[in-house]
Amino acid sequence: MADDFTHWDAEGRSRMVDVGAKPATARAAKAGVRVRMRPETLAKIRELKLPKGDPFEVARVAGILAAKRTPELIPLCHPLALSHVDVRIAVAADGVAIEAEARCTGPTGVEMEALTAAAVAALAFYDMCKAVDKAIVIDDLHLLEKSGGASGDYRAE
Repeated sequence: MADDFTHWDAEGRSRMVDVGAKPATARAAKAGVRVRMRPETLAKIRELKLPKGDPFEVARVAGILAAKRTPELIPLCHPLALSHVDVRIAVAADGVAIEAEARCTGPTGVEMEALTAAAVAALAFYDMCKAVDKAIVIDDLHLLEKSGGASGDYRAE
């Protein structure tokens, strides 16, 4: 049974997959998440009138830093030499939409780095706004697209 699982050894113990024999190829991934809030909170954000300051830059930097620390947060993720991480935040009708992108050239993909960047950016955005709105909801965290690797390209519909 353990043979069916990539992250379990023959005795059923967790293991990191050996990617040493895999060729280094260009990899990219984008992830998205929504941070929904009350209209009054969104108005304060648009006017940059939150008690803690600018949530956009704090969330952007938090997301970038999180992508770089993914293997410390998610067990069995490989440390990757990321060549690019970007976090974009756009005001939406009911809050903000966050999109994170990660790229590297390596033997394994960067989906977890993009997802971690998006998730932590959303948490940082929440932290910056929580003084004025405790009912903020973070939802719809998902992979938007990926390229590279043996499994090929993916784009969410």
